[in-house]
Amino acid sequence: MAVPRLAGKSTVLHAMASERPKKAPLRTVAEDGEDVDKLLAESRGGYIVIPEISRGAHAPGYIWGAPVRRIFKGIGADVSLAVALHAPGPDEAFDIICRGCGVPDADASKISLVVYLRSLGHWEEPTRRVVEAVHEISGVRDGRPLAKLLFHWDEQKDRFTAA
Repeated sequence: MAVPRLAGKSTVLHAMASERPKKAPLRTVAEDGEDVDKLLAESRGGYIVIPEISRGAHAPGYIWGAPVRRIFKGIGADVSLAVALHAPGPDEAFDIICRGCGVPDADASKISLVVYLRSLGHWEEPTRRVVEAVHEISGVRDGRPLAKLLFHWDEQKDRFTAA
């Protein structure tokens, strides 16, 4: 997650997904099709990617509402999820997922990590991007994540440290 645009959400998501075992499938909404059930079936043993959870269909794979709920319901022990969205923190991200898209707490609880990115400089032409924080999610109650900060970027020391 990140705010504003151009913070590197898609780039980092793809870099993380490229570290999966080579035999693990990776299917992306819109790139590999629109049929959520088919994509979930093809993702078994690997990952399904939502390019962005967004009300506006600004690009292929930007989805909202029912398709998001179907994907969250379908992920589990045999299908993992990677998703990007615009939010300044875990609370706002889960507000989008749970209240905005109607994903139930039990399904939203399937998210285990939230990575927050930050762009430095003017948002349209960032001079640098950093991973600002990584949170572990241990559950979701009433649409709010039970989040624990694991790592953060220390801006003064310009380094990433354990919380």
